[in-house]
Amino acid sequence: MIYSVTDFYEKIYMLTPVHIITSFSNCLDPVKIAADLIRCPSVTPEEGGAIDLLQSLLEPMEFICHRLHFEEYGTHKIENLYARKGNTAPHFCFAGHIDVVPVGDLSSWTVKPFDGIIAKDQLWGRGAADMKGAIGAFVAAVDRYLAYYGGKRGSISLLISGDEECQAINGTAKVINWMKNNGEIPDMCILGEPTNHTIMGDMIKIGRRGSFTGRLTLHGIQGHVAYPHLTSNPVHQLIRLFTPFINNNLDRGTVNFPPTTLSITTIDVGNVANNVIPAKAQATFNVRFNDSYSSESLNLMFRKFFDKQDMSYTLKTECSRESFLTEPGALSELISDSIFVITGRRPELSTTGGTSDASFIKRLCPVVEFGLVGQTMHKVDEHVSVADIYTLQDIYFTVLKCTLG
Repeated sequence: MIYSVTDFYEKIYMLTPVHIITSFSNCLDPVKIAADLIRCPSVTPEEGGAIDLLQSLLEPMEFICHRLHFEEYGTHKIENLYARKGNTAPHFCFAGHIDVVPVGDLSSWTVKPFDGIIAKDQLWGRGAADMKGAIGAFVAAVDRYLAYYGGKRGSISLLISGDEECQAINGTAKVINWMKNNGEIPDMCILGEPTNHTIMGDMIKIGRRGSFTGRLTLHGIQGHVAYPHLTSNPVHQLIRLFTPFINNNLDRGTVNFPPTTLSITTIDVGNVANNVIPAKAQATFNVRFNDSYSSESLNLMFRKFFDKQDMSYTLKTECSRESFLTEPGALSELISDSIFVITGRRPELSTTGGTSDASFIKRLCPVVEFGLVGQTMHKVDEHVSVADIYTLQDIYFTVLKCTLG
């Protein structure tokens, strides 16, 4: 049973506004956890000590921790963590990733990216927004919940990936296979991606478009530019081929999703002479697709389209993640109500933005994404508001209380 958020707070806290759950002297501080995680330089595929840190926090709370290592030929070995406390329903799962993107030009940073410092009421460092701040908030919320209620009902688990920002091969996708094989099936999940646009509580993600990549090579006939009739110019063919997709979206969008879009990301000819028509031209394109398509249907559509053209081509395709949607319902309402109680805002239910590991988690259970404000994620001088981390902890605590009672 999921308790009513409003009933819970009317009964116990009389809807006192922001930060209604005061801290306990012996409970974990989410900002300190987040800062300590930032100090772990976990640029994919390195763990950097972040999994060690989380395990050291969770085991004293009586979580059973599983360190899951995965690798494939030609890929990096990735370390992941699955931890669970309890073995009864309802089973609530928090998911996230400890890996971060590279810092780029270090000289451009005004703070050291892995020092995890607090200044001007902000926590600074790589991963502060995406998404070590959210992991800190959740771990602290769990600790507070257990201190206050003892964890006598249901189960809590954490699914922590080390491979979200890179190939996403040896992270969440394989962890959920392990979970399925071992009977670890949550009833619901929150993924702590930085979903908010400008202020805490303005957006949650109930779905994401998929990501499909095509690598196209057009084969022409090389020759002198003064005699184009004796050649077949693959560059001209490439331009004609993609013009309809560049000028128009692939569809008008669906009830819950924006339109499907195609973007050319590279065009490579390798021709250094201005008087030679090249023999081939290559292009890479990416399609962000809604629930009108699957990777299989896109692959078939493009091959049928290319087959109809008067050209010789080869096409290689790959899909990093399929689109997914968690229909608006009990889970999104629970999180929306919890956000409203803490912030006074009703979040927009959105499917915008890039891909996330929620597309994998959806294979196990309903999943919704909610975390911090994402304005500085992946940027130089990444940072988040300290107050926002505490607000997020309050929201996660509310969700736990109303899920587990």
